[in-house]
Amino acid sequence: MNSFGRIFRVHIYGESHGEGLGILIDGCPAGLSLELKDFLGDLARRKGGKKGTTARVEDDVPQMKSGIFHRRTTGAPLLVEFKNTDIRTEDYEQLKDIPRPGHADFCAFRKFEGYHDWRGGGHFSGRLTAGLVVAGVVAKKIIAPATVEAKVIEAGGSRDIQRAVEKVLKDNDSIGAIIECRVRGLSVGLGEPFFDSVESMIAHIVFSIPGIKGIEFGSGFASARMRGSQHNDLIVDTEGKTKTNHAGGINGGLTNGNPLLFRVAVKPTPSISRIQRTINLKTGLREDLEIRGRHDICFALRLPVVLEAAAAVVLADFLLLERISGRVLKSKNRDSGLKEKGGKDDFPG
Repeated sequence: MNSFGRIFRVHIYGESHGEGLGILIDGCPAGLSLELKDFLGDLARRKGGKKGTTARVEDDVPQMKSGIFHRRTTGAPLLVEFKNTDIRTEDYEQLKDIPRPGHADFCAFRKFEGYHDWRGGGHFSGRLTAGLVVAGVVAKKIIAPATVEAKVIEAGGSRDIQRAVEKVLKDNDSIGAIIECRVRGLSVGLGEPFFDSVESMIAHIVFSIPGIKGIEFGSGFASARMRGSQHNDLIVDTEGKTKTNHAGGINGGLTNGNPLLFRVAVKPTPSISRIQRTINLKTGLREDLEIRGRHDICFALRLPVVLEAAAAVVLADFLLLERISGRVLKSKNRDSGLKEKGGKDDFPG
């Protein structure tokens, strides 16, 4: 539900216009250097206020409540909270009965029978990704020296992102985008086939981010139009380096030592300035909806750092799992055990 991971486990909570939100991280190793300033850079990248993003700007100063002592993690659960201060609940009053097309409003109303917090999207809001960014800061420290970098490579079908944003601003509409994420410096063999492949776990957490509608790794869907002779990445050295990277750094669900590469499709923001036709859940009648409030024209502009966090959380979990439960028994006990049983021929197959 609201938890993810096995060793490095994150629990997210809060609502867009509630008192606050945050994240609880369990399984964080002790002794990790961590202080307030470590979070500020990535949190600033997620903030609104820039052209094409919401005018809502929260301070987003993380309150570290547990798990840190003398600027080091203690091994206890790490709890980080944020206060919501820049809220205008009145802008959402009409949405408790009149759902926005393309938004979670209607599904949330039906699932929770009207008891959900509808202010600003409540628990379905992108506001909760602030907690995920916090987890990403910690995870990036765990996976170092590996590095994660994401960027918007296309918006509204155009590589000229600024121009696309300016155009849609004039049209009182919104646009989606494509974000590319690349992880460099990973060791070979991270991942747990069958169901916990690297792709499976990254896709799992990525689709928890509001507005993500698609993901592809390496050459992705383009691979369906390629031949094996074109798609196969030729290995050029004993470390597994390849001439190309159509596989996106993953083979058989495991990292292969090359850069891990994936792209995501982000849908347009549902909340737009244009009048839209929808349904009044109280009266059962269709009516026009004019959305008030402050909304992103292209909320994908704020998501690269969230994608980085998502990837880092998955990789930190894999890395810690690998350290705890290696897949190959390398010890004198193993060798003596084989001899006692008559050698490797005793094993079937």
